Amino acid sequence: MSRSRILLVEDEPNIARGLIFNLEEEGYAVTHASTGEEALKASKRGGYALVVLDLMLPGIDGLEVCRRLRREDPRIPILILTALSEERDRIRGLAEGADDYLTKPFSLEEFLLRIAGMLRRSQWYRSEGPSGRLRFGDNEVDLDSGMAMTPQGEFSLTELEMKMLRTFAGREGEVLSRAELLSEIWGISPDTETRTLDNFIVRMRKYFEHDPSEPRHFLTVRGKGYRFLG
Repeated sequence: MSRSRILLVEDEPNIARGLIFNLEEEGYAVTHASTGEEALKASKRGGYALVVLDLMLPGIDGLEVCRRLRREDPRIPILILTALSEERDRIRGLAEGADDYLTKPFSLEEFLLRIAGMLRRSQWYRSEGPSGRLRFGDNEVDLDSGMAMTPQGEFSLTELEMKMLRTFAGREGEVLSRAELLSEIWGISPDTETRTLDNFIVRMRKYFEHDPSEPRHFLTVRGKGYRFLG
């Protein structure tokens, strides 16, 4: 069985060595890039199953790398791993197309679990949930290809955006708790302290709502979770 290839973009040598060792111990094949330029050059060779990306890089910074990687491949899972822990940094990273965000210092066990979960989802997301075309409001999404047509234009959804939309569409009208969504979409414990889910909801509203501040499709149910209405 071929090993999943991971592109690790990290400029701190000690951190990079530790991550490479542990990822290879888990059976992954790791390519290391220490600058944004190296990362973009490596990505051109293709074949990576996942990217682990630091934001504070010399030269081209991590946000720009994320932006360009996402243009090249709307599907590849991207995990941001950085010391930038402010909420605005998290939102910017996710807005540029990252699928998850882990701040330093971090638990190695959680890091490896996040990697395993993201790779697992990338292998089976296409076959889960509804297929065909989903229409709601003025939006239309091809649930097989990930192409979205909205009043803002046409674009391709990322793997986890598709996973979230399939999950909501398959249970339209139901209230989905934070615990359910974190478990089903990210494969992480509901006890994990993360704003990733909330930031993804913000992203979906930005894509599909006429007025994100007054959503009609992706609704917050106070104290319970979220509900999708077509």
